[in-house]
Amino acid sequence: MKDAVNRKSLLRTLFLGFVFPALISAPTLAEEKEEPVQNVEQVKSLPLDELRLFTEVFQRIKNAYVEPVDDATLLEDALRGMILGLDPHSAYLEPKEFETLQQHTSGEFGGLGIEVGMEDGFVRVITPIDDTPAQRAGVKAGDLITKLDEQAVQGLSLNEAVDLMRGKPGSKVLLTIVREGEEKPLEIEVIRDVIQVASVKSRLIDENYAYVRVSQFQVNSGKEVHKHLQRLMGQEIKGVVLDLRNNPGGVLQAAVDIGDIFLDEGLIVYTHGRLAESDQRFSATSKTLVPDLPMVVLINGGSASASEIVAGALQDQERAIIMGQPSFGKGSVQTILPLTQDRALKLTTARYYTPEGRSIQAQGIKPDILVEDAEIKLRNNGPQFLKESDLSGHLDNGNGEGSVKPENSDEHLAERDYQLYEAVNLLKALVIVQK
Repeated sequence: MKDAVNRKSLLRTLFLGFVFPALISAPTLAEEKEEPVQNVEQVKSLPLDELRLFTEVFQRIKNAYVEPVDDATLLEDALRGMILGLDPHSAYLEPKEFETLQQHTSGEFGGLGIEVGMEDGFVRVITPIDDTPAQRAGVKAGDLITKLDEQAVQGLSLNEAVDLMRGKPGSKVLLTIVREGEEKPLEIEVIRDVIQVASVKSRLIDENYAYVRVSQFQVNSGKEVHKHLQRLMGQEIKGVVLDLRNNPGGVLQAAVDIGDIFLDEGLIVYTHGRLAESDQRFSATSKTLVPDLPMVVLINGGSASASEIVAGALQDQERAIIMGQPSFGKGSVQTILPLTQDRALKLTTARYYTPEGRSIQAQGIKPDILVEDAEIKLRNNGPQFLKESDLSGHLDNGNGEGSVKPENSDEHLAERDYQLYEAVNLLKALVIVQK
């Protein structure tokens, strides 16, 4: 029997994130069952009156409800209700939810490509994932979904709403959305697809500045960031922008690995809960790829959990300047407790803290420089100044240099992404100051 328990312990995969649970050791329910209750004080502490009330309600429903209800259904409903009363991130995972959780962390799953939660009976879009059908169709963070095709969302559980959003790749679903700033509800048609998320992307901006985008923290995201930066550093980059906007979180170890890429010592994050095994500390190693380049981290209201771990660590260690908007504020740790082979309990067991002891829960990371997500339109009615190069027969500059812009110049970056434009400008200023 002990061998079986050990195998279960080895198979435990615990995650942290906005949708994903956290990395922290805890005993499984199967392990607890093996140890009979021997402490008399534990027996005395049982809420006997409440258990009698539960039994009474159970029997009344069994005997008097208008339709027969089997014991298993009643008990599973009771489990869901018991967990539902705790906090938004604890959950009773049935086979489908347990499978979906594993698909998320592997980076491949079916659906629309949005992270969602419930708010006032409706589905709130936390963030659309990069390069997915939802993002391409125009779904935005903060959107409130009120209908899925002809089905009203109000009255449905989150799992029921998610089930309606799933379907065969190529099939369509019509989302009715209430969006702040819009007078009328929007109708957005999204074509379902198999979602294969590439969690890390990168490119050079102005030939000298590395831009690294992490859309969520998957198992291999740390290795991917390392690989992208190694490739970019072969071009003698002067600074780095790490974009964590609309990143809902993911695997804790990936957050630690990414923090370690930019830090050569010190604490990255620690967790604290009621159980001794809930207290863990994660520190940087000396194996640092980018120890001293100027760095800006972009965050916004869709940056949650593991994103906040990285941003908080780099902020507390004064390794990077945090720019953008305040983050989501999801600073709790979830543990997966397997119940059976295909069911599990996702339970909030601790809070996590930045190196300086700040709890991010319900507060978030405040950027060092607040930059709203603005739309910039260049004025075309200003004076058009004549330049020397416009004069007929003007002299060459004698340096043999033309006026051709580099191919990868982000000429219209301010119009396309104002926050990134400001981040690059800040990096340029830091480079000038360091000279």
